[in-house]
Amino acid sequence: MTSARAWQFGLVAAALVAGGSLAPTRAADLERGKASFDKCAACHGLGGEADLDGPTLKDVMGRQAGSLEGYRYSAAMKRSGVTWTTMTLDAYITDPQEFIKGNRMAFAGIADQAERADLIAYIEQASKAAP
Repeated sequence: MTSARAWQFGLVAAALVAGGSLAPTRAADLERGKASFDKCAACHGLGGEADLDGPTLKDVMGRQAGSLEGYRYSAAMKRSGVTWTTMTLDAYITDPQEFIKGNRMAFAGIADQAERADLIAYIEQASKAAP
């Protein structure tokens, strides 16, 4: 099991052992998510943009990390074994360097759970609708 997968499993197990749920506790606010995306937009687009510093997030859900053609990923991202889901994006956005050690994304993360949920909901919706 890769360290990223072990970390994912640990998050899920800890939530369940603590009596938590994997279901969201409130409805996501897409407008707040869109505002939070400003933190991402300097490097990531939601359409087919190829001229940004980071890979496009178009159709990111269900995509294997490090697999988008035309983007030069770090070796850590390529070998992570991560598939992007709501749960893996949440863990990654919380602390990118902890979730996939050695990745190149220069972003400190977002500690606030509600902000992450709003952002991920926005990315999930907007990345499907992008041209």
